[in-house]
Amino acid sequence: LTFSDPVTHTYNPLEYAWERHCDYLERFGQGQKSVLLLGMNPGPFGMAQTGVPFGEIPAVRDWMGISGYVGKPDPEHPKRPITGFSCERSEVSGRRLWGLFAERFPDPDKFFETHFVANYCPLVWMKETGANLTPDKIPVEAMKPVDKACLEHLETVIDLLKPEYLVGVGAYAQKQLAGIAERIDPVPTVGRILHPSPASPAANRDWAGTAKSQLQELGIW
Repeated sequence: LTFSDPVTHTYNPLEYAWERHCDYLERFGQGQKSVLLLGMNPGPFGMAQTGVPFGEIPAVRDWMGISGYVGKPDPEHPKRPITGFSCERSEVSGRRLWGLFAERFPDPDKFFETHFVANYCPLVWMKETGANLTPDKIPVEAMKPVDKACLEHLETVIDLLKPEYLVGVGAYAQKQLAGIAERIDPVPTVGRILHPSPASPAANRDWAGTAKSQLQELGIW
């Protein structure tokens, strides 16, 4: 895969953080789940560092009990170094998301008995400045092979977990889920919670309360 301007660097945590991603799958991805929550792609201080979706380091290390060696992408952007669990920056989206789940489920095994969190796409894109680029900002032609692989993977995840509820963390993820759901029998319930990104003004006004209400309205909580 190649990406042109404005992309200068592309990271794939499933390569350099594969072992930690496997820790997450092996510990929490076993069996069927009632609820699949889907994010868009890794954040620079979350999954990009830990290999775990929305992987805010304290949540991954202290709540999930996952830590260990993380390698480095090649080439590495000088303004976005991968330091793994030594990273001192916070992934705000992950802090909010996992914080809500940890508050309701102090034992992570209880949460993952019925819920699972995945990302639609594993890639991280950056501009020359180091600024993050989300999939919707990548040229359509360049995204075609990415979307094909991501949709095939998502279908496999849904087939394995057999969730009753497909919940997009944000509108982009909900759209991907809706396209697949209509081909599943029985059709799962598709919904959305507000994305916890600090770039969203709405998310900065009691995101946890909003997301909790949305999950309750869907009949999940």
